[in-house]
Amino acid sequence: MYVVHFGDAGKMNNEQRRLLLGGKGASLSEMSSDLGLAVPPGFVITTESFDRFQKDKSLSFLEKELVQAMSVLEASTGRTFGSPQNPLLVSVRSGAPVSMPGMMDTILNLGLNDQSVLGLEARSNPEFASDCRSRFEIMFRDVVLQRDTTHVDHIPSDVWEQLHLAIEAVFNSWDSPRAKTYREVERIPDHYGTAVTVQAMVFGNTGNESGTGVLFTRNPSTGADELFGDFLPNAQGEDVVSGSQQTFGLEEMKEIVPKAFHELSEVAKSLEKTTTDMCDIEFTIEDKKLWILQNRVGKRTPTAAIRIAVEMAEDLSFPLNQEEALNRVTPNQLESALEMNQISSSSEVLAKGLGASPGVATGSLVFSADSAVEESDKGIDILLVRPETSPADVHGMAVSQGIITATGGIASHAAVVARGWGIPAVVGVAELTFNDNSVSIGDRNFSAGEVVTLDGTTGEIFYGNTELQTSKLNPEVDVFLSWLEAEIEKLQIGTTTDASPEEKLRIIQNIHNLK
Repeated sequence: MYVVHFGDAGKMNNEQRRLLLGGKGASLSEMSSDLGLAVPPGFVITTESFDRFQKDKSLSFLEKELVQAMSVLEASTGRTFGSPQNPLLVSVRSGAPVSMPGMMDTILNLGLNDQSVLGLEARSNPEFASDCRSRFEIMFRDVVLQRDTTHVDHIPSDVWEQLHLAIEAVFNSWDSPRAKTYREVERIPDHYGTAVTVQAMVFGNTGNESGTGVLFTRNPSTGADELFGDFLPNAQGEDVVSGSQQTFGLEEMKEIVPKAFHELSEVAKSLEKTTTDMCDIEFTIEDKKLWILQNRVGKRTPTAAIRIAVEMAEDLSFPLNQEEALNRVTPNQLESALEMNQISSSSEVLAKGLGASPGVATGSLVFSADSAVEESDKGIDILLVRPETSPADVHGMAVSQGIITATGGIASHAAVVARGWGIPAVVGVAELTFNDNSVSIGDRNFSAGEVVTLDGTTGEIFYGNTELQTSKLNPEVDVFLSWLEAEIEKLQIGTTTDASPEEKLRIIQNIHNLK
């Protein structure tokens, strides 16, 4: 099965959807067909297509189904792909069975050329059309034209050629260095491959009553039961997740588009109940109308993972028991939560940003991902400092003790990856500026190799090595440990008396998996 429309996956179970459609496609299918949410129409080019492409190195096998799928999409939107009167623009996104945020390629606003841009102008205004075309051309050049596998050196005017090249680029990005690095860290099997979602564009850049953002149904840093996220008015999704712009919180969204905010809040509650876990929801507001673009289980810190597992197991409205809660937390997360430190109040604060991933980290400053790897290979603890991070920095992030960026919010690439890997991070540091071979943090200048400390909970950056003290454990951690001991006793695992909590958790999870 090479192409599946969002509404045609109703007979598949969740696991079948995930493996065939990828996480993104499965989520879009569920939200549109099962839950009736406002999802832009589209279709999925399946992981079976990826396997076939890997063998054939061509999309010729897909041609007939692709034309049919685009015809259905045109009918559902009332727009025509490549039309100079009423053009259909699409997004082309990756979607692996296991979430790999930002690791593979995306192209937005695909379908623009000298003719179709005139139709977009007529439908809106020249400024909007020009912005969309500029965004498309930048992404196409970055994603497609810089790939050696495509053998093209210009943006084709033929929109069908654009689509073919974009699909190939997304498939090929599965084997990009950043994707391989991420899979190695996350232990994601190489054979999974990726699906591709092709979806009608909705536009967050149509004016001040439009925008885009990311919402977490719980605080991904602390686990607190509160809506948490980033919003950027008059923007498209990549502006938020790239970390290239300073974002606003959800309170600003509530003021700008109150009706859409209320709708989003209700959607968030519904999706969390359906998913039975903390959700990471991408959305766009187009002229006050809410569109849901993605829902996935959100990356979280170790302390947040424990708190969320405990609170959901104690909440009778969630079908989650203590045994299942114990399986929601990895042994590494438990170990990290038990070792959490905080900085002494006497330390000198240099600057403050957003605490994006809790924990304290001290290290020598490096200003590139490659330098991070070089210094780490020498056995040096390092902090990666960047204007913003991109997926291309992932190899440097993987070896860093902490991450600092000048821009971005809690949903930026740096923040999401850092939380998922348990790396302390501070983002959106306004007092961080980059010079030729140094950085200024507050009123001090630092060269590469100099030492600072960051607190990913408070968002503060401190001068040099700092005095640390053990953090008090959250009440939920104590509850989790009591459940762990009770399960050990229930299973009569007497040999683990002297084992560490994380070792006990690993044993219990192995037994649960065998059962």
